[in-house]
Amino acid sequence: MVQDEPGEVVPAGGPREKKPNVFARIAMFIRQVFAELRKVVTPTRQELLKYTAVVLGFVVIMMAIVYGLDVLFVWITAYVFGVPGAA
Repeated sequence: MVQDEPGEVVPAGGPREKKPNVFARIAMFIRQVFAELRKVVTPTRQELLKYTAVVLGFVVIMMAIVYGLDVLFVWITAYVFGVPGAA
């Protein structure tokens, strides 16, 4: 037995609804895509500039962290393996 909704039990091997043909499914998919696209809200110019600044700021911070870790690991590696002229 399979439970669809609370309190409703449907036999697992029960009759299934017939699938629509491939063209009907494609048409339904396209209708759903357009319905979702109607829900999209375009940001204002001010919001777009703010979002762009936030993304660029985040990227710069992440680049600084990765660069700092790279320099740290190079220094540690040079110290551990005794590269001449390091440290």
